[in-house]
Amino acid sequence: MTDSVGRVLGTEDATPLSFWVGVGPDAYAQLDDVLTTEREVPGVGTVRVSGVVTAVRSRHEGAQFDSDVFDIAGGLLPAQVQEAAEVTVTRVEPEVFVPPTPGAAVERATGAERDRALYFDGMERQVPLGFSRDGQPVFLNADFLDGTRGAHVSISGISGVATKTSFATWLLYSLLHSGAIGAEAANTKALIFNVKGEDLLLLDHDNTKIDDEIRESYRRLGMAPGAFKSVEVLAPPREGDNNGVPDVACRSTGVDAFYWTLAEFCRDGLLPFVFADADDDRQQYTMVVHQVAARLRKEARPKDNGAVAVDGQLLTTYRDLVDLICERLSDDVTRTEWAGSAIGLGTVNAFIRRLIASGRDIGRLIRGDLPPKGKVVSSQAQVTVVDLHNLPDRAQRFVVGVVLRGEFERKEKAGTARPLQFVVLDELNKYAPREGTSPIKDILLDIAERGRSMGVILIGAQQTASEVERRIASNSAVRVVGRLDSAEATRPEYGFLTQAQRQRVLMAKPGTMFVGQPELPVPLVVNFPFPAWATRPAEAGSAPSTSARSVTAKVDPFELADDDDDIPF
Repeated sequence: MTDSVGRVLGTEDATPLSFWVGVGPDAYAQLDDVLTTEREVPGVGTVRVSGVVTAVRSRHEGAQFDSDVFDIAGGLLPAQVQEAAEVTVTRVEPEVFVPPTPGAAVERATGAERDRALYFDGMERQVPLGFSRDGQPVFLNADFLDGTRGAHVSISGISGVATKTSFATWLLYSLLHSGAIGAEAANTKALIFNVKGEDLLLLDHDNTKIDDEIRESYRRLGMAPGAFKSVEVLAPPREGDNNGVPDVACRSTGVDAFYWTLAEFCRDGLLPFVFADADDDRQQYTMVVHQVAARLRKEARPKDNGAVAVDGQLLTTYRDLVDLICERLSDDVTRTEWAGSAIGLGTVNAFIRRLIASGRDIGRLIRGDLPPKGKVVSSQAQVTVVDLHNLPDRAQRFVVGVVLRGEFERKEKAGTARPLQFVVLDELNKYAPREGTSPIKDILLDIAERGRSMGVILIGAQQTASEVERRIASNSAVRVVGRLDSAEATRPEYGFLTQAQRQRVLMAKPGTMFVGQPELPVPLVVNFPFPAWATRPAEAGSAPSTSARSVTAKVDPFELADDDDDIPF
């Protein structure tokens, strides 16, 4: 189904990749419209050229000076208003790359013709992204999301305006509820790190603010509106609480505490993640970090409630462990064993200063007074939210690094890409910056480069893609951009945007995203629906009946842990 827009201009060059259209007097063309035209080629037949409008202009034909506009408007000079649209070609059928003929009729593509122009007809598994400016559905090819032909998503935009996290959770919801990956959706897992407020801690609560129009938008995309059905929230223990009660204010069910015992800290070599905010090959004290970690793995003996003993000395808190390490490094006799023979005293002191400073941030996460939990991320829930917003920066980095390493190692041992494991991580430029090295960055690079074959898919969000490690950005098959500032928009990382789109992202409204995917040479502008799940406590409906854990001030959550296998999240 088509409707006439105008004709191919003869005053502008038409090429196989772009052409201009003179818009008819009773028609219009707007940015992001899909237009199509035909040309007869000898020996080939009809070649159909389709594309997306990437620029529109309007001017007086016949005017010579700027001041002529006033005379033309007053009827004193003859002139005609003419609109024209630039079309960037997206598809040529058959693939005979010839320019459209000037004067050829151009029509607006709708229905099946629009689907062909945007390659939707070839997407066997369509993930709904939202709606285009003309109100028609826009899709993403699941092959470039689940590792079949590509993987990983990069989302960029200004904090608080670009709705990066909202789009990431919407993409997960769409993937899991649209039927795009069929029965596989039931076993697909998602791990979300919540770094700002408690907005992501209510994914399993219906949003009371949605109306009939929003519900209809979900139905038009083939989904029923609602909250995520299987969610578990993990939060750090409250500061100074001996029972390990989760530090969460907005909910009292479906939440559990996360921490690591001293025994796990020593056995699994977690010390390098304490220094993840400052690790750099140029810093010599990093050699001390790995030497001490190896010594702890060798000498620490596990005791009750996750405590450890080193040389007969019982350690029950992270502070005890820090004091013991400092004591060994300060002693002339034991320093060589714990730091290495080639390390100078200044380097050792630099390590000690940073280790002592970590106690304030890491102390409540490393415990010797609570039973071991086993895996931090369980397999009970489909979506696991790890809450970091109450933690200082050093502790956030520690949690992200240790959890990601654990999940990546689990997938490596499984030896299969299925079920898929999605990881949503905001502030990616903090964890994988372009410059320097760190254990977290190494893990994220591993996920970006090998995760596709292992079924680990990264959905990374950041304010500035220009500050993220290049190899992570280049391995992202899907690139999404919300509103940017003018300086960032000019960076080469956004070269996939058209020139007009680089200008448009400066004023993009919340909910509007520019999505680039490999099959399309032009990013599509998408407006995604308002979340059907609560994004803040004021929007939350009643607590989900499927959540059975509750948080009270005096309850030890590990008394409930034995029943976890019977709890349907």
